[in-house]
Amino acid sequence: MIKANNIQKSYGDLRVLKGVNLEIKKGEFISIVGASGAGKTTLLQILGTLDEADQGELNINKQVVNKLNDKSLSSFRNQSIGFVFQFHNLLAEFTALENICLPAFIAGTPITEAEKRAKELLELLNIIDRANHKPNELSGGEQQRVAVARALINNPAVVLADEPSGNLDSQNADELHQLFFQLNKELGQTFILVTHNQKLADMADRKLVMKDGVIVD
Repeated sequence: MIKANNIQKSYGDLRVLKGVNLEIKKGEFISIVGASGAGKTTLLQILGTLDEADQGELNINKQVVNKLNDKSLSSFRNQSIGFVFQFHNLLAEFTALENICLPAFIAGTPITEAEKRAKELLELLNIIDRANHKPNELSGGEQQRVAVARALINNPAVVLADEPSGNLDSQNADELHQLFFQLNKELGQTFILVTHNQKLADMADRKLVMKDGVIVD
């Protein structure tokens, strides 16, 4: 599903990634751990095509993404990759249902089809009764579930999550973690999760440890 070869990234004089090599199979659940500054988030952003490597090649789902032009890359990202961040980034003026539908609308999905899929996800995530509520009317756990549904709306091949439970209490965090594994099992999507939560990291199919810009284990 994903093959990264010699991924390098610097910001000015700071070398953040120093030659990362990585292969991930379709349907795998991968956790990435390491101290702050190890390069975890930078690697995730490059895998998600939100940032570009200075050197190296990235192949996702048989597509060499660093050879795509900006328009093709944006389309590929929208249709093939789902993102869940620590801060849910929901748009305050839209309801949960509307927030979830946005990536589908960007992809050109008809409104009725997008809303049908969004409601299916809300059912799956046990928050269908919150469909017409705006973010400020939702709890932290509910907001993050809406963000998860938004990440899944286009049936992406890969779901990337960066400290997705970092702002949740322990109960909501545990529920979100279980949800990820349920989705991975039921939908067969590849999950890559950056986390400081060792308990969660140890539950993954594989745990990758980063140190000083490379994968050491």
